[in-house]
Amino acid sequence: MSEFMLEPLFPRLSVRLRPAVRAARILGAAALLCAGASASAQVTIPNGRLLASNCFQCHGTNGRGPGFDSLAGKPANELFRDLKEFQSGQEGNGLMAKHAWGYTDAQLQALSQYLSRQR
Repeated sequence: MSEFMLEPLFPRLSVRLRPAVRAARILGAAALLCAGASASAQVTIPNGRLLASNCFQCHGTNGRGPGFDSLAGKPANELFRDLKEFQSGQEGNGLMAKHAWGYTDAQLQALSQYLSRQR
């Protein structure tokens, strides 16, 4: 059996560890190092994607829905104009007006751009 010294934590303390326990500690430390490395990797989320996630129940994932208008691939300026009309109340006081009212112009632009790039 190998002897593992815990001197940095406990001076003059020596503990005999079984090889399996020692291997488990080494693997645990390696896993923590790998987790730290992967956590530092950046994940790129397309601009507007998170905003579009609010639309999926009616318009489907990525703007391709079965029940309501398909938003995927429509021109961004058309989508933005429609959303602004909903936001202003020109299209009534329905559900879309309530949704659009909660966004800034920059968010509506990002949402329109994202949906226009979907195919």
